[in-house]
Amino acid sequence: YNVAQPTITAYLPEKSIASGVSVVIAPGGGFFALSINSEGVEVAKWLNAKGIAAFVLKYRLIHSATDDPAKEFAEAMGNPVKYKEAADAVVPMAIADGLQAMKYVREHATEFGIDPKKIGFMGFSAGGSVTMGVTLNYNKESRPDFSAPVYAFISEEMSKIKIPDDAPPLFICAASDDQLKLGPHSSNLYNSWIAAGKTAELHMYVKGGHGYG
Repeated sequence: YNVAQPTITAYLPEKSIASGVSVVIAPGGGFFALSINSEGVEVAKWLNAKGIAAFVLKYRLIHSATDDPAKEFAEAMGNPVKYKEAADAVVPMAIADGLQAMKYVREHATEFGIDPKKIGFMGFSAGGSVTMGVTLNYNKESRPDFSAPVYAFISEEMSKIKIPDDAPPLFICAASDDQLKLGPHSSNLYNSWIAAGKTAELHMYVKGGHGYG
């Protein structure tokens, strides 16, 4: 929590199984914290076992006044107006961090032993917001070759952004019993991508809740 200086940490697969594919991972945490293990490091190692390189992103967050950001997040959720004000201030910075991560990984593809044309972006919950911010606001250097928003939060403002003509394919995943009621965010995203004539794959589990990593 209290990330003010964004970073990425590389997790590279064994060279003998490396496929050249890579993914930038944005953990969730309501923009108050980062679930860095279950939605970051563990995901990276799972991808590594499949020959995929991973880069765990620590993006900028809402300032926490205490050492209990989870409690602060819960309290903020009880005051939607105040929370939206805090989130609106930091989300553009988090998305900028995601775009910069994409650009950095692509620029250093040779160094990391990856294919610059096979770099994806995935994120969980708030990290899913970052994922879609990247997927809707890229340039040539920061365009993800594929994106995977997992139980993502998609703001009303973000849902109104025009889908790019060269929008990447999406892998969308969530659960119908998401306790934050974010399931429709994923199904609506799928519908909009398909309506725009783009490629998308949707997995909606009956059970799973939110934050299952």
